[in-house]
Amino acid sequence: MNIVVFGAGGRAGRAAVGEARRRGHQVTAVVRDPARHRDPIDARVVAGDVTDAADVARAAAGHDAAVSAAVDLAAPPRDFFTAASRALATGLAKAGVRRLVVVGLASVLPGASGAPLMDEPGYPNEYWSFYLGHASGLAELRAGDLDWAYVAPAGDFDHGGARTGRYRLAEHGDAASRISYPDFAIALLDEVDAPRHHRGAASIRES
Repeated sequence: MNIVVFGAGGRAGRAAVGEARRRGHQVTAVVRDPARHRDPIDARVVAGDVTDAADVARAAAGHDAAVSAAVDLAAPPRDFFTAASRALATGLAKAGVRRLVVVGLASVLPGASGAPLMDEPGYPNEYWSFYLGHASGLAELRAGDLDWAYVAPAGDFDHGGARTGRYRLAEHGDAASRISYPDFAIALLDEVDAPRHHRGAASIRES
């Protein structure tokens, strides 16, 4: 397959590129500024802004599916994630790409109580604006017509974790759960290769 990865310079994006290449896919890695990435990315690297529908359409042309791991920590989270979801919906449709897999955030998905994890007692709230930004981006996806999957770690990433080659779907979010970036990337690419979640979300935890 030909896969375009937006936000390919970050940890989740690089892991997604690596897993896609491991499977033999052709990958276009989209980053805001290729000159900023000193470590080589194992893919064709192009400049693009995920919040610009024209950039999305140009980068995605000729591809079979898209992955978005994009984030801009310098921008207000609600503005960025809302704009990114809108641009992806518009740009991918223009490029004829129907499948989108998005790296999500556990806090906006249901916890054990059924309420969003971020609303459960004791959940840390220092990144509240970031949670709301992700929630706004997810709402934009739901309002569009793409075949998307919103895939999030059940809790958070194990930032130094190695690839075990395994993961499992979680029944609900769990703040104590951790999964490595390489194992999470397996779940992302499984949703590209053999989609199980259509216009819905999945929580991923360690196996």
